[in-house]
Amino acid sequence: MSNYQFRPQNLVLATLGLSLATFMQVLDTTIANVALPTIAGNLGVSSDQSTWVITSFAVCNAIALPLTGWVSRTIGETKLFLGAVIMFAITSFLCGMAQSMNELILFRALQGFFSGPLFPMSQTLMMAIFPRDKRGLALALIGMVTVVAPIVGPITGGWITDNYSWRWIFYINVPIGIFAALVVFMQLRGRQEDTVRNPIDFGGLSLLVIGVGALQIMLDKGNDLDWFSSSFIVSLGLVSLVSLVAFVIWELTSDHPIVNLSLFRDRNFTSGTIALVFGYAAFFAIALILPQWLQINMGYTAIWAGLAAAPMGVIPLLTSSLMGKYSHKFDLRLLVTGSFIVMGASSFMRAGFNLQVDFASVALVQLFMGLGVVLFFMPLTTILLSNLEHHEIADGSGLATFLRVLGGSFASSLSIWLWDRREIFHRAQLNENISLLNDKAMHYLQQMGGVTQSNLAQIERMLQQQAVMMSTIDYFTLLGWMFIGLIVIIWFAKPPFFHSH
Repeated sequence: MSNYQFRPQNLVLATLGLSLATFMQVLDTTIANVALPTIAGNLGVSSDQSTWVITSFAVCNAIALPLTGWVSRTIGETKLFLGAVIMFAITSFLCGMAQSMNELILFRALQGFFSGPLFPMSQTLMMAIFPRDKRGLALALIGMVTVVAPIVGPITGGWITDNYSWRWIFYINVPIGIFAALVVFMQLRGRQEDTVRNPIDFGGLSLLVIGVGALQIMLDKGNDLDWFSSSFIVSLGLVSLVSLVAFVIWELTSDHPIVNLSLFRDRNFTSGTIALVFGYAAFFAIALILPQWLQINMGYTAIWAGLAAAPMGVIPLLTSSLMGKYSHKFDLRLLVTGSFIVMGASSFMRAGFNLQVDFASVALVQLFMGLGVVLFFMPLTTILLSNLEHHEIADGSGLATFLRVLGGSFASSLSIWLWDRREIFHRAQLNENISLLNDKAMHYLQQMGGVTQSNLAQIERMLQQQAVMMSTIDYFTLLGWMFIGLIVIIWFAKPPFFHSH
């Protein structure tokens, strides 16, 4: 029996098991963010220290992702998936049991490492068990999970933390993990796989761990430490640059590379991956700044900010299966172009917001962006995997996911940095216009009842709000143009995108 013509007894159950594991992993990347202040207070540490809960997970997740292809060839795809799910459930339980911040950070690091293979393996196994003409549907389902989980994450996290205990954020993974592992084991246990025992590329592995680890910590900590004015950040940057350049040279010349960089010789993989990384980075940047802006500037609670962002998942939820069914009738480059136009337009709409914007307007723009999201994940994934042989799919999926996650990390660091910078810039400009020599300013103060401490404090608050608002407008305008610019890249890919190997 060949590796990729296996049919599980129940395709729906197998799909549910594979999707749940991915859902659990993607959910976990966002669910803890909301609970950080509570965790910090509970374990008696500063909020700065508590961010290591996110950093440690991200670093180890980023290290594990590019290794997925190599490990799956060594022990088999199904075994790797089952092992990762079980270890993820165990480390989640340990996170919930942690008694100190150091314990929690250690268990989160292990949890991040074991979560690495879950998404690429779900994708690879879904493509292996679905008939060839239904592969688009498999990718659409996984894509939908990737979109819905980050929306559900903060809302669920907030609700669990408020009503129960932050520990349940981690315990909740245990029953889901056990269920997913059992279902996939029962459905895929007859699947034969060819494994290859290659010597371990220790040189490449060491360079990867050092390079990616340093880069991820640099991106996570850069804003807190004011970037390159900190010698720690400069050192991390240099270590990461040298290690990653050496890693690329090493892997390209190694007989048994641990990460298959030769996949970039294929133009569909390269252009698809570049569009995925930058498109996802911009998408992630919106998901990051929008709730923060609603909470800081518009006075929303965490739950309401989550609810305002949530409509983005409605269209993907309703139409992903149609997307999978009919996408092969279209040129996928047109679908991706449509996605970038919609996401760009939604960014320009947000750039039209002001301090009077109501909940419905925010939610409707999110709903509209959902259309762009549907046209984003599945067509792009199909394009970038389209020319790869079956034995290269795990490599390609792991590598593309790794770069996508790294793109999200860059987006998260640079977004906050840019947003703060523009706020300082606008604040300075607004301040210049408010002085005792400015007739309009004085007239406004007289109307308020004269120059008093409370009136000046009120003006101070208004200036602050306006500066944040102007910075937010700049930010969404930039993202809008970024989406539009990405349209060019996807047209470097060449059809056919649905062919049989």
